[in-house]
Parts: sequence; C-alpha cells; structure tokens
Amino acid sequence: MPDPVLTRLLIACLAAASLGGCATLPAPACLPPSQPMLSAELAFGRNIGDRLGVSDAEFRRFTAQEITPRFPDGLTVVDGVGQWRDSERGYIVREKAKLVTLVFADDPAKRAALSAIADAYKQRFKQQAVMISVRPSCVSF
Repeated sequence: MPDPVLTRLLIACLAAASLGGCATLPAPACLPPSQPMLSAELAFGRNIGDRLGVSDAEFRRFTAQEITPRFPDGLTVVDGVGQWRDSERGYIVREKAKLVTLVFADDPAKRAALSAIADAYKQRFKQQAVMISVRPSCVSF
C-alpha cells in the first residue's frame, strides 16, 4: 500500500469516482472542433505478491471482459513500470503496470464503470489498489 497520505488520496479519488454525478468537474473552454469530455487513466499493477502474476494474455482477457463492454468506443493501453511503498512490509515495491486511458462524455454511469473496473481487477488478481485519475479534457477525433 502507498504511504498513509497517498492511501487517503487514493481512497478520496475512488470515492469521488464512485459518486457518479454527485460531483462534476468543470468543463474546459474548448476550441472547435474539440469537445469537452473527461479523460480517465487507470493504473493496474501486475505483481501478485512479489512476482509478476498478471500476464499480457490475462490482461487482454480482462480488458475484453471488463473494460471494453463498459467503454466500447475505444481505449489505449500502455505498458509501464511503477512503484509504491508497501506500508505493511515497509519497503518500496517496483512492478510492471498497465496504464489504460479512456475518454468519454461526462456521465454518472461511466464514472461508476471506472470503479467497477477497478473492483473487478482487485478481486480477480488479488490487488490492493488500482489508481484512477479523472480530469476534464478538450477532445477531437
């Protein structure tokens, strides 16, 4: 787990994401043809215990089963390496990660879907946390 301050921040972010339409982010002033949307980034650690436990194939299956049905319009997956302080064991853990970026119109159901994805990952792969970051964006395709 991250240190206590980061843990509280992560819990606050997850709580805000799970509140759906209760809290809205201000829409940015976008220049055409861009539209105001939300951009979400989810960071998924891949270790289970002290070893790589979530393979590329397992993450592809998770994406197909949990993320794509909730965000069928598209997503981006990037490989990464992250680190966090395990407060239970008192040291820095470094691990491979998957970063998923989603762009969507602000919608309480989509916000709730972010928490559902994180919960599914934590349960399926025995993870302590999934980072969710949501911010307003100007987007055009």
